[in-house]
Amino acid sequence: MDSYVLVLAASSGKNLDLAHRFSESFTEKGMETQIVDLTTLHWPVYTSELDGDPEREPDTATLSDLILNSEALVICAPEYNGVMPPALNNTIAWLSVQSDDFRRLFNNRTVLLATHSGGGGAHCLMAMRHQFSFLGSNVIGRTMNLNKSKPFSQEKMDDLVGRVLE
Repeated sequence: MDSYVLVLAASSGKNLDLAHRFSESFTEKGMETQIVDLTTLHWPVYTSELDGDPEREPDTATLSDLILNSEALVICAPEYNGVMPPALNNTIAWLSVQSDDFRRLFNNRTVLLATHSGGGGAHCLMAMRHQFSFLGSNVIGRTMNLNKSKPFSQEKMDDLVGRVLE
């Protein structure tokens, strides 16, 4: 796979479904995708005590390589108590200590944020925007925010996919 967009799903439910919809939309526009369900990584919760313990720290090389070789990232994550979910936060924490050049993973990388949340989802989007901006990513201004009162719109998805491909 030469050029692709990496789609990260931080839940195995509606956000994984949303990740697949993004994948289909990118494919229709001629861009390959790779989806990673972060809930299947089964990495231990990051603590500094685990860092450097080869028997307990996860192997982050595959995910690091996927990020480094991607054209852009799409993050699909639900809101958990007003912030982003533990699966996403834990993944970023492990990548930050395991990568030889952590900043290279995210610095100047285009990132699109999306959420399907039971509540509003706005706080999750703000938390992710803050996190990825801090990491040096180029976060796309428009987001996808699905919930009970905001149904899926293919027109909006097509617009977002187009912004990533620009």
